[in-house]
Amino acid sequence: MGAKETIAEGKAVLGIEFGSTRIKAVLIDESHRPIAGGDYTWENRLENGIWTYHLEDVWKGLAACYASMKRDVFDRYGVKLSKLAALGVSGMMHGYLAFDRDKNLLVPFRTWRNTMTERASDRLTELFSYHIPQRWSVAHLYQAVLNGEEHVARIDFLTTLAGYVHWKLTGEKVLGIGDASGMFPIDEKTRNYRADHIASFQVDPVIAGLNLDLMKILPKPLSAGQRAGYLTEDGARCLDPEGDLIPGIPLCPPEGDAGTGMVATNSVAAGSGNVSAGTSIFAMIVMDHFFSHIHRELDLLTTADGKPVAMAHCNNGTSDLNAWVQLFADYNRLAGIEMDMDSLYGKLYEEALAGEADCGGLISYNYLSGEHVTGCSLGRPMQVRRPEDHFTLANFMRSNLYSSMATLKIGMDILLKEEGVPLERMYAHGGLFKTRGVGQRFMAAALNTPVSLLATASEGGSWGIAVLAAYMLTESMARPDLATYLKKEVFCRMETKTMTPDPEDVEGFERYMQDYREGLALERLAGERLQSRRQD
Repeated sequence: MGAKETIAEGKAVLGIEFGSTRIKAVLIDESHRPIAGGDYTWENRLENGIWTYHLEDVWKGLAACYASMKRDVFDRYGVKLSKLAALGVSGMMHGYLAFDRDKNLLVPFRTWRNTMTERASDRLTELFSYHIPQRWSVAHLYQAVLNGEEHVARIDFLTTLAGYVHWKLTGEKVLGIGDASGMFPIDEKTRNYRADHIASFQVDPVIAGLNLDLMKILPKPLSAGQRAGYLTEDGARCLDPEGDLIPGIPLCPPEGDAGTGMVATNSVAAGSGNVSAGTSIFAMIVMDHFFSHIHRELDLLTTADGKPVAMAHCNNGTSDLNAWVQLFADYNRLAGIEMDMDSLYGKLYEEALAGEADCGGLISYNYLSGEHVTGCSLGRPMQVRRPEDHFTLANFMRSNLYSSMATLKIGMDILLKEEGVPLERMYAHGGLFKTRGVGQRFMAAALNTPVSLLATASEGGSWGIAVLAAYMLTESMARPDLATYLKKEVFCRMETKTMTPDPEDVEGFERYMQDYREGLALERLAGERLQSRRQD
C-alpha cells in the first residue's frame, strides 16, 4: 500500500515527542517508515530561579506541530489528514507537574533541568538505599514538603510532561513504565512502583503527618503493548483545532524520551545500549537485573516493557556548543558570508577532526545548569587553557565536542569499569550525530566501544513512540516481546553504520579527562563566586 492510501484509509500511526527545544511529530506507515512530519520550536524559561515551560506553550506548540505535519501530508499526498490507526505521546522525563482535584496546576512546571532538590535526593536515597536523582518527580515532591510549600496538601495528581499531555488527550491518568521509573522506583517483577519504598515513604516522619497518599497521586504504570485510552473529542480539538481529526484513536502508554530513544535505536534487549545527545545527554545499558550498589552518578530505570536499565544522565549536552556555533554564525553575518546553519555546523564539526587527540590541552566546561554527576550546583560555562596550549580552531571545536560528552563519560566509566556491565555496541541518536563521522567517532573514543548510527537516528523519540503505538496494534495473543518485534519487524532491513574506537582518540580523550577532572574545582568555584544577574 502506498503512503497516500495508508493515510486516506486511516492506517498511519502518529508519534509526537516534546523535546527540550523542539516538539516533533512523525507519521509512519505499516512498515514503520516515516511518511510525513512536522515540528515546532520552543524553549524553556528561567523564571524565579526555576527552569519551566508554560502550559499554554505546551498546547500552542502541540497544535502548531500537528498543523505542520498535517500540511506536510497534504503537500506530499494531497490528502487531508482525519484518521489515524494509533497515536503516542513522548516527552522529557522527570520533573514536577502537580494538580489539584479541579485539574488546576498548583505550581509552575518544574522541569528535569532544575537542581534545587539536593536535600530531598540525599534523604530519599538514604531512606530507600536506592539512588533517587535530583530531577526525579518524587525528589521534587519531597523537597516541596521540606520547603513547607502549602500546595502539597492539595495535590490530587502528580505526573510528567508526557503523562500530562496524555491525560488531557484521553482523560487517563497513566504513564509508560519507562517514564514512571523516572518518577519513583519500579519493581522489575511486579512492574509497578516498589511497595517497600512506598511504605518507607509513607511512614517517614516528614511525610507521615500529611494527607498524602503516594499511590493515589502517581499515574498508573503501563507496559509497552497495553492500550492506554482513546482520544476524546476535546483531545482531538487540542491536536487539530481545525476539527478534521476524528476522535476515538487508541493511544499507547505515554513514554519518556529515554524509553523512546531506546526503541528508536533498537536498544531494549539485555546487553544493548544507546546514547542520546541533545540539550541534555544520557546513555543507557539494558541489564538482566538491577545492581545493588548505590552510585549517585547513575540512575536505575526501565525500558518501555519493564526491563532494568542503568542510565548515566547529564543535564548539560550541546547547548553551550550550540552557543559557540551561533557566535560563528554572527561573525558570518557581520562579514557578509552567506551560510546556512546546517552547513556551518558541518564545517566546524569536520574541522574538529583535524584537532589533536587531547585537544592540544584546551578544556571546555559546558555547564549552563548544575550537574549532579560532578557535584556542581550551578552552571557557569568556561573555557580554560594554559599559555602554552595549542589554541587553534580545530582544537577549540574538538574541546567543545569532547566537553559535551565528558560528564557522561564519568558516569559510564563507573558502569563499564567498576560494575563491569557487559556492552558490545552503543547505538546513537540526537543532533550531535547529525554530521556523520564526527560525534560518532568522538563518542566511540569516550566510551571505548563501537558506536552505531541507524538510518532513523535523526527521527529520534517521535519515531520511537510511533513504533510503540504500532506495537500496541498487534494482536495481544500473538504479540512477540518488544525486543523480538523490533528485531524482526522494524530493524530487519535498516541501514546501520558503525565506527570502532580509534586507539589514538581513546588515549587522547583519557588525557583530556585528566585535565577535565582536575579543573572541576574551578567550575564549582565559578558557580559559588559568579552569582546570576537575572532577576526574573
